[in-house]
Amino acid sequence: MGDNGKLDDYLVKQILSPYREHRSALMDCEKLVRSDLGKRKAILMYGFDYRKWPLEELIEAFEEAASRKVQLSERFSSSFGGLIHPDHREGSVMAWELGCL
Repeated sequence: MGDNGKLDDYLVKQILSPYREHRSALMDCEKLVRSDLGKRKAILMYGFDYRKWPLEELIEAFEEAASRKVQLSERFSSSFGGLIHPDHREGSVMAWELGCL
């Protein structure tokens, strides 16, 4: 959802797009695994839950797609809630350690 509470048509693209030009989280996993930065790599995402658009479904799709390209650890996550924004009230922070397949 956008800041105005309306559906953001680009949200799924930002997470799941297989095209480098979209700079998605899926492509970030590949870039991180190939980079020379540090010895251990991880990706961290946060998202909000909505009745009509549950975050879990999108994250499961991400995990399935990413695990075809890189090795994903188990998901580490923490939920949050009670925010005062009229639309973005609750969600989760999630992270995975990444490795080469």
